[in-house]
Amino acid sequence: MFRRVLKRRLAALAAAALLPALALVASAPTATSAADRDASRAAPVVRTDSGLVRGVTTDRADRFLGLPYAAPPVRDLRFAPPAAPASWKGVRAADEQSPACLQFQPSGVREEQAVSEDCLYLDVYRPSGTEPGARLPVLVWFHGGANTQGTGVIYGGGSMATRTGVIVVTVNYRLGALGFLAHPALSDVTPGGSGNYARMDQVASLKWVQDNIARFGGDTGNVTIAGQSAGGGAVCDLMAMPSARGLFDKAAVQSSQCLQSQSTLADGEKSGVTYAQAVGCTDEATVVSCLRRTWPGTLIAHQGEYLGGSKVGGSTLPETFRQALADGSWNAVPVLTGNTRSENRLASESLADLTTEGYEELVRTTYGDRADRVLELYPLDKYTSPWDAITQIRTDSQRACTNQQSAQLISSKAPVYRYEFNDPTSPTLYGFTIPGKDMSNAHSAELAYLFDFTLGEKPLTAQQEKLADQMMRYWGAFAHSGAPKAEGEPAWPRYTDGFHWPVMQLRTAGTSKVITSYSADHHCDFWLA
Repeated sequence: MFRRVLKRRLAALAAAALLPALALVASAPTATSAADRDASRAAPVVRTDSGLVRGVTTDRADRFLGLPYAAPPVRDLRFAPPAAPASWKGVRAADEQSPACLQFQPSGVREEQAVSEDCLYLDVYRPSGTEPGARLPVLVWFHGGANTQGTGVIYGGGSMATRTGVIVVTVNYRLGALGFLAHPALSDVTPGGSGNYARMDQVASLKWVQDNIARFGGDTGNVTIAGQSAGGGAVCDLMAMPSARGLFDKAAVQSSQCLQSQSTLADGEKSGVTYAQAVGCTDEATVVSCLRRTWPGTLIAHQGEYLGGSKVGGSTLPETFRQALADGSWNAVPVLTGNTRSENRLASESLADLTTEGYEELVRTTYGDRADRVLELYPLDKYTSPWDAITQIRTDSQRACTNQQSAQLISSKAPVYRYEFNDPTSPTLYGFTIPGKDMSNAHSAELAYLFDFTLGEKPLTAQQEKLADQMMRYWGAFAHSGAPKAEGEPAWPRYTDGFHWPVMQLRTAGTSKVITSYSADHHCDFWLA
């Protein structure tokens, strides 16, 4: 099933990528249907710096969709810092979401999702009837997707807004080579150096919030940045970026950790030269103009030929988060962070048919002289299958324990609150089901519980909705005060050694509880030794 879905997505997204660079494809499916709009109350109108916008009101939330926070990054603005959006006269309809940014891998959106280079837009969700001066806290969401796929438009914020009194802002930013290509010639024409255009987009969106969100009823002095997976990595980078200083007050890092290794700008530029040659830009004198006019499909076709992700070394991102934390230059804020119980179940289809013999062979090949201990810690009789065992090994070694290490380091400098999502009934992402395998608690499983999420495998059950309500209120409380203290819910203590490193385990049926066994559960003493 997964391969069939992947093939359809590749075909659909490749076709979209081959549109002219300036072409806006058909509008993306929106969270607001025509019937909803017909039934909505008087449409709210707000003035932004660019002009008036008219949103829609449905399900007790005002939605302002497809708001430009930067100019279309095309032609001379491709591989360039984001520029200010154009102004308009009259009232702009804000009732349809923008396309996703061009996808450099296919699994972060549904096949029918519209994509375009003209994609630097955001959506604003607030409790209906919120007035200017309400000073509601603001949560700005950066989506995941390995920096190559995904979009902010699949994260509806209406439910969180109405349940928690928080204004939710979801953001598109450039992906793949368009967001992260470094090249010496591009660095010559890019203040701060090339390779971090997506991070510049994210800073631009936060500046838009500072300039505009008060008119929507938001508090510019109470902004939380949040993200999952690659979006969590963006949050880590923003905590290290001088240009983001003063633009946010709290941070949530989900299924990511802030100590990962990162490419340097110098190494990125070297790989960028190879990439430019691969896409046909071989003349050093014209490489910038060539890259800016290269067909989008060609850029996507060579996705694997350069160093992706953010680049450390220019003035945009002069240090890694670890370095900025150590020298005190980081943007110090309270942090909420955590992960799902079995992260690496996602995207592990290649291991689905692993046999008992194959399991032992893979462990021995991977872990060498530590393999005997790994097999002792993860005996097959404790798991439903070799696939289940190997995905848990990879979860613990690659994600769970590094998340713990990162959280403990940050906790010495700022308040940290840590969670583990553990719902053994949770759905997975659309297109990622592996027949016969338990996909619960996989990477991204928590997203459907926090947002009106449109990339889930199936809707939540009544029991799961109760957990979703609890989680939204915890996240909302953190956005309000910097501590996830939700009325009527179990107390969530600060993550400190004095409290034996407590972790809030988020579970269904009202059984969420604080645990101190996280390190032992994931064998972190072994993996971090």
